[in-house]
Amino acid sequence: MAPAGLLETFLAAIQASLSVLLVVFYGGIAAWLGLLDHSNSKAISKISVRMFLPALLITKIGSELHAGSASRYFVIFLWAIICHVISFLIGITAHLGFGMPDWVTIAIMFNNTTSYPLLLVTALDDTGILNALIITDETTREAIERAKSYFLVFATISSCLTFAVGPRLIDSEHPPEPEEEEAALPIDERAGSEVTEETGLLSNRAIGSNSNSTVQFSHPFSSSENLVDSGRRRSIFLNSEPAYKRRASIIPKSRWQRLSPRTQWWLLFISDFFNAPLVGAIIGAIIGLTPSLHRAFFSSSEDGGIFTAWLTASLKNIGSLFVPLPLVVAGVSLFAAMKDARRNEDIHTKLPRLTVTFILIVRFVIWPVASISFIYFLASQTDILGTDPMLWFAMMLMPTGPPAMKLITLIQVSDGEPEDETNIAKLLTISYIISPVLALTVVGSLLSSQAGIR
Repeated sequence: MAPAGLLETFLAAIQASLSVLLVVFYGGIAAWLGLLDHSNSKAISKISVRMFLPALLITKIGSELHAGSASRYFVIFLWAIICHVISFLIGITAHLGFGMPDWVTIAIMFNNTTSYPLLLVTALDDTGILNALIITDETTREAIERAKSYFLVFATISSCLTFAVGPRLIDSEHPPEPEEEEAALPIDERAGSEVTEETGLLSNRAIGSNSNSTVQFSHPFSSSENLVDSGRRRSIFLNSEPAYKRRASIIPKSRWQRLSPRTQWWLLFISDFFNAPLVGAIIGAIIGLTPSLHRAFFSSSEDGGIFTAWLTASLKNIGSLFVPLPLVVAGVSLFAAMKDARRNEDIHTKLPRLTVTFILIVRFVIWPVASISFIYFLASQTDILGTDPMLWFAMMLMPTGPPAMKLITLIQVSDGEPEDETNIAKLLTISYIISPVLALTVVGSLLSSQAGIR
């Protein structure tokens, strides 16, 4: 198929970007009409992350991953690590070097790596502009499904880093001194609470005002020498219950409370890292790399696919629900967050324009330019990335786009200030409103991928 013209490609990319933004907008309409609120959207988020996304990972990665394609997925794994490390360095430099708020690190480090790009690729498929990246006898649908599996591998790495590292990047310069560890965070029944990309933005906290007990999250290697005084400490003054309480769900409550704070920290770290999406990706990888299992799950019934017509089909059905639902919930969350911020008379905060501008430039300008240039160089000058233009295109888009919806939840996990929650809610609203500018990134990625074909 002949490549589409520049104007035709740009208009198609604009349409695809707008279609994604409209799904978020529909979620806001649902919240405005009272059809969805924080409580039921939180339930939708939970089932999306814990059931629908693992099912999607099992079917997509399992069907696309095999011995011949393993090298491509290993490249994506390395690319995910590189992108997050570079983003972390940019964010921590902005925080420590230029005095920006500590949440700038997670805002730059974690972008929406799942629902947004998956829906964008689906919309691009409808426009037909991705046909130019198909150089084999496969169908467009097969190429699109392979691209989705690429995004999901990148998203799995991002999710693991988010759950395990994200909360620990907030206010990390204020770990408690050794004597404070004895008053470490108590834990209660909310064992299942976890940080997700779609968790509700502003949640209620039981914060008292007449107590002297102080609760903070800490790194296990705390010492008085590594304390940095930034002029304020994040503390929560409580009556009798802590404002935020967690424990590793695999450890019984009675046993958990007898563990030392340092042991609790490491168990929570491990528990956060091995989350439901990672388990789904591992199962998908095992199925894909085991020929007998791959045949049983994805071949036709006549060729030995004993699970294809019922188990695999059911997993595909619920997995397909993951793509639009989180963005609908994102619309609900953004509407609720901005509504709560307007109602909260105690929060009079001015949006840090320099910080927000810096984050948006990194996410929508610097990363697109850097990723497109770097991947194009590797694709055109080396054989490291192989000969799949759809892989190049996906890798160019992976580190770009709006910050993840999970940022507010990470602030809540780390006992952030209410004004931080309000500022991030505004940042997310702005980033999704301007997200159609990603059409420029789509056009650049598509043209660069076409130019890299040798």
